[in-house]
Amino acid sequence: MALTQLNNSTCSKTQLHSSSQHSFLSRTRTLPRHYHSTFAPLHRTQHATISCSVAPNQVQVPAAQTQDPKGKPDCYGVFCLTYDLKAEEETKSWKKLINIAVSGAAGMISNHLLFKLASGEVFGPDQPIALKLLGSERSIQALEGVAMELEDSLFPLLREVVISIDPYEVFQDAEWALLIGAKPRGPGVERAALLDINGQIFAEQGKALNAVASRNAKVIVVGNPCNTNALICLKNAPNIPAKNFHALTRLDENRAKCQLALKAGVFYDKVSNMTIWGNHSTTQVPDFLNARIDGLPVKEVIKDNKWLEEEFTEKVQKRGGVLIQKWGRSSAASTSVSIVDAIRSLITPTPEGDWFSSGVYTNGNPYGIAEDIVFSMPCRSKGDGDYELVKDVIFDDYLRQKLAKTEAELLAEKKCVAHLTGEGIAVCDLPGDTMLPGEM
Repeated sequence: MALTQLNNSTCSKTQLHSSSQHSFLSRTRTLPRHYHSTFAPLHRTQHATISCSVAPNQVQVPAAQTQDPKGKPDCYGVFCLTYDLKAEEETKSWKKLINIAVSGAAGMISNHLLFKLASGEVFGPDQPIALKLLGSERSIQALEGVAMELEDSLFPLLREVVISIDPYEVFQDAEWALLIGAKPRGPGVERAALLDINGQIFAEQGKALNAVASRNAKVIVVGNPCNTNALICLKNAPNIPAKNFHALTRLDENRAKCQLALKAGVFYDKVSNMTIWGNHSTTQVPDFLNARIDGLPVKEVIKDNKWLEEEFTEKVQKRGGVLIQKWGRSSAASTSVSIVDAIRSLITPTPEGDWFSSGVYTNGNPYGIAEDIVFSMPCRSKGDGDYELVKDVIFDDYLRQKLAKTEAELLAEKKCVAHLTGEGIAVCDLPGDTMLPGEM
C-alpha cells in the first residue's frame, strides 16, 4: 500500500493504485512554495485505500522508479515518481514527454487553456505532457486547486503537474513557455509606469528561461503589452534563439477573419492569408490587401473600400475593448483558443499558399520594418516548431502608412524599457492618458 505524508489532523484524498501505478497528492498545513504531483495512467483498480497522517519516518517507499533528485526540484511531502510510458500497451506508441511551462496559471485564460493542453487537443493524442505552473504568493492556493482539478479530470496524457512561485523551478527544461501572467493597468497608473512594472516581470522570466529552459524552447508571450514584453524577455535570454519568441497576435487575426466572413456572407473557414501587422494595440494593421476569401482577393469580394479602411479596421483594433464593455471582463476564453491556434500553427505544416500571424523579432525581415523590435508579420511553418517569414506579399500606400504608425509606437515603447533590455537609460514620452497597447 502506498502511503504519503499528510497533515497531522486530516486524511489524504483517496489514493488509487495498481501493482505498477501510483498517484499522490500532498496537502500540508503550511503550503510550500513548490507543489509537485505526478499523475498515473488512467487505468486503475476499483479498490481504493485512504491514507491518513503518518510521521515522515513512517512513509513507505512505493515499489516504483524514483526520479533523480538532481534532475527535479524537491517534492514536498510526496514521492516524485517516474512512470515508464512503455509499461502499458496503450502508451508504447506515445512520443517523448514534453515540458510545458505556463505563467499566470491561476488566471482566467489559463483556466481555459490548461485543460485543452492536458486533453491532447493541442499537441495530439499521443503526446504526453508535464505542466509546470507559475504563480505568485497570492495565487499559490488557487494553483493547488487548479492541480486538483487537473488530477480529477483523469487526463491520461497528463503525466506530471508542478506548481511554484519560482520561475527557475517552473522553467526547468521547459520546451514550451506560455507567458500569460502580467499586471493589468489600474486607475491612475501611467502607461510608462505599467510598461516598467510588467517589463521587470518579463526581464526576470527571461533570465530564468535563459538559465534553465531548453536551449530550443519556444516562448509565446501573452501578457500585455505582449510585443514589448516579448522583446524584453528575449533580450534577457541570449542563450535561446531570438526567433523562438512570439507575441500573441493570433486573437487579432481570428477577429479579423470573423469580420471579413460576416461582411462577405461566408463561413470563416473561407478566409485565408490574413495578416495582422505590428503591435497588439489599437495601432495594429489588419491586412485586407493580401487576405483572401474563398481564394479571391478580399477587395474583389468586398468592394466597399471605405468599409475596409475604416469600419473593418477599427472593429478589429477595438474589438477587445468593446468586449470588456459588454462582458465586464477581458476575452479569456477566445484568448486561450488563439494560444492553441498559435501553437498548432507552429507544430502543423501551414497549408500551401496560406500563412498565419505572429509577433516575432524583426531582424532580417524582408519588409523594411525597423529591426530589433517584436512586430506581428505573416509566417509559414513546416510543422517543426520553427517558421519563416512570407515574402510574397504586396503593399500599397495605405498599408505602408498604417505600418509606419504601429512601428513608431513599438519604437517608442522600446525606448521606455531600454533599462530592461540592456540598452541604456529609459527615455519615455508615451502619452499617459491613452489606452495601453493590449488593453483591448
